[in-house]
Amino acid sequence: MGLFSLTKEIAIDLGTANTIILHNDKIVIDEPSIVAIEKNTGKPIAVGKDAHMMQGKENPNIQTIRPLRQGVIADFNAAEMMIRGLVKKSSGSRGWFSPSLRMVVGIPSGSTEVQIRAVRDSSEHAGGRDVYMIYEPMAAALGIGLDVEAPTGNMIVDIGGGTTEIAVISLGGIVTNKSIQIAGDDLTEDIIGHMRRAHNLRVGERTAEQIKIHVGSALTELENPPEDYVVHGPNHVTALPMEVPVSYQEIAHCLEKSISKIETAVLNALEQTPPELYADIVKNGIWLAGGGAMIRGLDKRLTDKIGIQFHVADDPLLSVARGTAVALKNVDKFSFLIR
Repeated sequence: MGLFSLTKEIAIDLGTANTIILHNDKIVIDEPSIVAIEKNTGKPIAVGKDAHMMQGKENPNIQTIRPLRQGVIADFNAAEMMIRGLVKKSSGSRGWFSPSLRMVVGIPSGSTEVQIRAVRDSSEHAGGRDVYMIYEPMAAALGIGLDVEAPTGNMIVDIGGGTTEIAVISLGGIVTNKSIQIAGDDLTEDIIGHMRRAHNLRVGERTAEQIKIHVGSALTELENPPEDYVVHGPNHVTALPMEVPVSYQEIAHCLEKSISKIETAVLNALEQTPPELYADIVKNGIWLAGGGAMIRGLDKRLTDKIGIQFHVADDPLLSVARGTAVALKNVDKFSFLIR
């Protein structure tokens, strides 16, 4: 596409936690899925990183909204403002401007017709002329580099912010699909609750996210353990400042319940898989994608528990986004795109 093309092609991974936009195979936006609005007027003040910096620090006239909850649009107007703002940001100051957009958007595989319609409407209102959608596990498989149209079974576990998508893919279609609303946000909530119960320490979403990044683990014994992470915050009872070092073993215990639910969902999906495809999966292994795939020791834990080798994608955070970009280049070829 030239700089002055009347149609701009973009691929969007519309995630609960982060939204990634690619143009010409380059990531132009990788920012939190959040918008800040002025309460009096309802107008957007900031989107993405700028709005994320305001989260938890708002004055009474500013509200920060995460439009997507558990993989689906929870606030239609906020979603539209966020998509429009991020698409505008993606243009930067480089001078190219397109009056219409051709876009491919990644959506959860468990989406209902109403939820698919909400994504389509938001995308169209944000300037999309041709809007295509692709299920996230299919996009993740494309992003990893798997041949999704081959007569071979491939299993993807995409652990995002709001949902964990588990799918068996063969011949360009999803054969077995399991979508559960246990994912990155739930792990963050587990940490918030644990810090309150175990240490009487009040932490917000952003701090809990940092704890997860620095010492998040699925195992209580790691070969290369991270150093303890020091958390600062107010005592829940006295409001006096506290400083608490947190170890990866402690976080592994507090994440146990949610990770066990993900394990169970993977086993349920395998139970529903046809025998021939099951044999392929045992041979090829299972691929982990999404931000949750970066939890330390998760692949080893799942491999030991289920008995099938789990592989973490090379760049799990970007697997879905890169897959939507592949789909964008082949919209006429791929029959599995939702038009």
